[in-house]
Amino acid sequence: MSKILIRGAKVLGGEPQDVLIDGEVIEAVGTGLSAEGAEVVEAGGKVLLPGLVDLHTHLREPGREDSETVLTGTRAAASGGYTAVFAMANTFPVADTAGVVEQVYRLGQEHGYCDVQPIGAVTVGLEGRKLAELGAMHESAAGVTVFSDDGKCVDDAVIMRRALEYVKAFGGVVAQHAQEPRLTEGAQMNEGVVSAELGLGGWPAVAEESIIARDVLLAEHVGSRVHICHLSTAGSVEIVRWAKSRGIAVTAEVTPHHLLLTDELVRTYNPVYKVNPPLRTERDVHALREALADGTIDIVATDHAPHPHEDKDCEWAAAAMGMVGLETALSVVQETMVDTGLLDWAGVADRMSVKPAQIGQATGHGRPVSAGEPANLTLVDTAYRGQVDPAGFASRSRNTPYQGRELPGRVTHTWLRGKATLVDGKLT
Repeated sequence: MSKILIRGAKVLGGEPQDVLIDGEVIEAVGTGLSAEGAEVVEAGGKVLLPGLVDLHTHLREPGREDSETVLTGTRAAASGGYTAVFAMANTFPVADTAGVVEQVYRLGQEHGYCDVQPIGAVTVGLEGRKLAELGAMHESAAGVTVFSDDGKCVDDAVIMRRALEYVKAFGGVVAQHAQEPRLTEGAQMNEGVVSAELGLGGWPAVAEESIIARDVLLAEHVGSRVHICHLSTAGSVEIVRWAKSRGIAVTAEVTPHHLLLTDELVRTYNPVYKVNPPLRTERDVHALREALADGTIDIVATDHAPHPHEDKDCEWAAAAMGMVGLETALSVVQETMVDTGLLDWAGVADRMSVKPAQIGQATGHGRPVSAGEPANLTLVDTAYRGQVDPAGFASRSRNTPYQGRELPGRVTHTWLRGKATLVDGKLT
């Protein structure tokens, strides 16, 4: 593998430097670097970050290849600056056995656009009644450390306690989709003024908050780790903040769409805005941004949820919940967090690479941009502004809430262990 010299990049948004890649690792970082025969990439002041890590991606394979495949999903990830993604378990069949997680893991290795780490189901078939093969999935070739029934809540407190106790034995983590099912029966959107005016079934904030409160107390009781998926309300922020103040081992994520969009958009009845958990209020959005800035919320995760055209191009009540997000996540974070002054680029690297890699134990990812480290990197043109055109997405699905919206920033290059997966905005 030839050497690559990235010239004049703002590493984590700092002063321009040169970065020399030799094979799979970074050989040197400094000014005035040179290397005979190296491929030169003129960064021109673009921001260089460690490759992004997404702890919450739906790749849909096996079973729903009409929505996404491991190949198309990882191509979308590389386009968005990601070098590693964690694939959720709600596939068909469910990833609740060593065989299924190994299949997903090997597909990721085969395609090579980014590392794919499967997430194992907590319960058999996501049915919430019996623990899945947690130990077998951890001991498999996939080495699963994160377990989630995402799409469904582990609402039985006894099952959740047992899962937390089980994963504690090997340092794993249970990632909870916090949704009390009895409080959200028939729910179509956030419960509030807009749902009342539209006559749509409301999803109360307490349905999320009550599960988070229960689970942080369970985690404290058994001395285990719990991760909260797609936290979406101001009340949830306060519960997580309280739990952390007690020393409870809880981490939490927020999605880009919950940092930007509100339930006012549901007035359009466009099913592209239908998502689980639902878009919340302006107050919630600002609470989430502040919590991400102060570290109460640890990471940004996309909850990339691709759906085929027919599952979204229908009446609101019948539409599937979810949005694609891998190719727009960094732009949304730039608009909501960087351009507002809430985070600098070092903070973005922490929330979108370092911390998710630590939570998921993704070895080799989320590492410093320094000599001797793996060359998992992404280069971002932060001065760019342009309208989102899903026709150009690498994802197989097009259900983005940002179509036609102008967003800042564009990933131009992505390197996975020194191998370019994206060059000048085009997949290799």
